[in-house]
Amino acid sequence: MPDGERQRPGIRIRITAVAASIVALALALGAVGFWVTLSTALHAQVDAAGRQDAEAFADQVDAAGPQSLPDIDDERFWQVIDRDSGTVVAASDAAEDLGALADREGAAPGLIRLDSEDAPFAVAVERVGGDWIVVAGRSTEEIDATLATVGLLLAVSVPIVVGVVALTTWFAVGRSLAPVERMRRQVERLSASDLSSRVDKPPTRDEIGRLAHTMNGMLSRLEDSQLAQRRFISDASHELKSPLASLRQYAEVARAHPDRISSQELSDAVLDEGARLERLVQGMLVLSRADEGALALTVTDVDLDDLLLVEAGRLRALGAIDVDVGGLHPARVRGDLGLLRQVTRNLADNAARHTRGRVALGATQTSSGALFTIEDDGEGIPEAERGRVFERFIRLDEARARDAGGSGLGLAIVREIVRAHGGDVRVDAGRWGGARFVVSLPG
Repeated sequence: MPDGERQRPGIRIRITAVAASIVALALALGAVGFWVTLSTALHAQVDAAGRQDAEAFADQVDAAGPQSLPDIDDERFWQVIDRDSGTVVAASDAAEDLGALADREGAAPGLIRLDSEDAPFAVAVERVGGDWIVVAGRSTEEIDATLATVGLLLAVSVPIVVGVVALTTWFAVGRSLAPVERMRRQVERLSASDLSSRVDKPPTRDEIGRLAHTMNGMLSRLEDSQLAQRRFISDASHELKSPLASLRQYAEVARAHPDRISSQELSDAVLDEGARLERLVQGMLVLSRADEGALALTVTDVDLDDLLLVEAGRLRALGAIDVDVGGLHPARVRGDLGLLRQVTRNLADNAARHTRGRVALGATQTSSGALFTIEDDGEGIPEAERGRVFERFIRLDEARARDAGGSGLGLAIVREIVRAHGGDVRVDAGRWGGARFVVSLPG
């Protein structure tokens, strides 16, 4: 485990713990609320029954005396207390040994809660009538037993329900995460040398199915990137070997046969091949930075028409090329001067390599930025091949491109630089049948 990274329980454990905790809290609160509500309701019933008994017994005592009260032997009880002496003159069997339940000094209608061994938590209601104080009530012993039983059932059932929920959640989450674990093992078995395998996609359209689809898409992109990288390395190695082999050949001939190659020829060959190597390395560095998203732009105001005029003068200096600049108009954008100069240089060199004798350069300001074109009167590019010309180390005419010093990177560099500026480049048929490159850049 990396330093500073704390280990956390797995998702399955966390989800199970959260679900069980929420259910436990909800059940505990519900159980307590139910118990309190039940206790309140039962005691309210006993209180109401005790009041009714007290009222009935008091009316009977007023009418026929204490001896008229029934001899009851259930959860009910009653007492008749002499108001003057405070002694019990008559009582039911359940209340005989309780002593006077009401104080003759302050006797008043109301509730009295008792706690004795004979009548635990009995509820008594006193009623004052004439010379007597009548007390009636009911024992809460059955209520206490009922509440104790309910409490025990709740205390046992809540943990059982929480356990059932935890087990259900554990198995349900495990079943749901099983495809993810299977995908993880499949990805773990993949090696950097072979990215052709894909994870199994479940026959569902839920999050797991979308994850599998996304992972397969990622693996496809990685495989494509790996193939492109291998092709790039292979092509780059091939391109670098060509100038190096040429230099080695000149050096070996000059050493073995000094009279056949002059120092001037040797130095020219070294300079030419060295420049070719430099262009190759520079191009690969630009493409590498573009791939990494590190193609930094130093943004300034750039006059595209000025850059194209410079390229027009350079092409004219080559001789045998008729350069048409009639389509050049003032066009300014915000961009990197050095990189945009490389774009115009690469496109101009490409036109010079493929032209039969005419090249046209044009530029114009647009509502969203600027647009410029470079076209030649060469053989053109077949419509089916126009997308491939911007790929790296692609030559539609291998022999001509290699003989003319092309590396197959120029147009790929153009596309990456234009994209870095937020623009677009395309190729279509020119007015003379050759290739016409159109570059649009935002302002």
